[in-house]
Amino acid sequence: MTVEAAVARRGRPAAPFAPYHKWDRDFFLVLVLAIWIGIVMGFGGDIVRHVRSDDPAYPWIVHVHAVAFVGWLVLLTTQVLFIRTKRPQLHYRLGAAMMWLALLMVIVGPATAIAMQRLEFGTKNSDPAFLAIQLTDIIAFAGLVTAAYRTRNISSAHKRLMLLSTLYISDAGFARWLAPTIGGALGQGFWPFLASAYLPSDLLILSLGAYDLATRKRLYPAYLWGVAWVAALQLTAGYLYAVAPFWKAVATRLIGY
Repeated sequence: MTVEAAVARRGRPAAPFAPYHKWDRDFFLVLVLAIWIGIVMGFGGDIVRHVRSDDPAYPWIVHVHAVAFVGWLVLLTTQVLFIRTKRPQLHYRLGAAMMWLALLMVIVGPATAIAMQRLEFGTKNSDPAFLAIQLTDIIAFAGLVTAAYRTRNISSAHKRLMLLSTLYISDAGFARWLAPTIGGALGQGFWPFLASAYLPSDLLILSLGAYDLATRKRLYPAYLWGVAWVAALQLTAGYLYAVAPFWKAVATRLIGY
């Protein structure tokens, strides 16, 4: 290639990010199914053990939390299927209802975390500092869902932000399932803690970017901003939980002790 040709090639405007690819329907559905696997594997065993044991019943707010968060995943799965079966009008109508559910989740999530930390305070399960993870999870979710709603008429941005919001909060299921294995392999400290808390869900987040690189040869700007938001909040949560000397006292006050 001559110098002139190289300069001309560099000067050409980049092709627009393709809103659709023939593999999108399958890939996005696989991501949602992976989230389901993490949730079922992470919480299913605990639920079975709780039912079979003589432990006290969960507080009512835990049931509300479970219904809201599982309901979100059911609706997200339905939305993916609506697009897969070419029913965009139903997708749009259900999307408006999902925003009200998202608002409920933003309220119920922190309330449930605080209620459970208060209930377990002083027991072997007591860990008020873990509120750093629980609260940043819901902050991340709220920010990503808000961005997804604001870009609801830009399909490339909207669907990536919706997936990022749900992938982020899937960390709870994956961590319950895989954190003991990851933590046992990596040990203690800031980075091992981050890996235990977030590595499986982060790998799914990164797979979304890898998919775009494979199919579009570039990363979508909304995805990049979303990943930056995810990274900032995960680093904040890890710092508060594993490093910050003041956080445990703050978290203990937040739960009323």
